Order: sequence, then structure tokens, then C-alpha cells
Amino acid sequence: MAEKVYKTMKSVGAFSLVTGILLIVGGIAAGVAVIINGAKLLQAKSDLTF
Repeated sequence: MAEKVYKTMKSVGAFSLVTGILLIVGGIAAGVAVIINGAKLLQAKSDLTF
């Protein structure tokens, strides 16, 4: 019985670790994309009129 619980906990822990790593990578990618788009806006600041 205890072995089954440990196997379940192991698989859930591995899934949580992978999910966390993917979220960190996705967050970094989104941050870089936002910084790049902000830099493009700053470069074109003189061309933008309202």
C-alpha cells in the first residue's frame, strides 16, 4: 500500500517540476518579447503621432 502512494507522489512531483520549469521558460520568453517590442516603440517614438 505504501509503495503505491510513493509511486503516485513521485509522478506528481515530477509533473510539478516539469510544469514549473516550463512556466519559468515561458515567463522569460514573454518578458524578452515585451522588452523587444518596447524598444521598437522607443525607436519609432518620433514617427508616432496622435
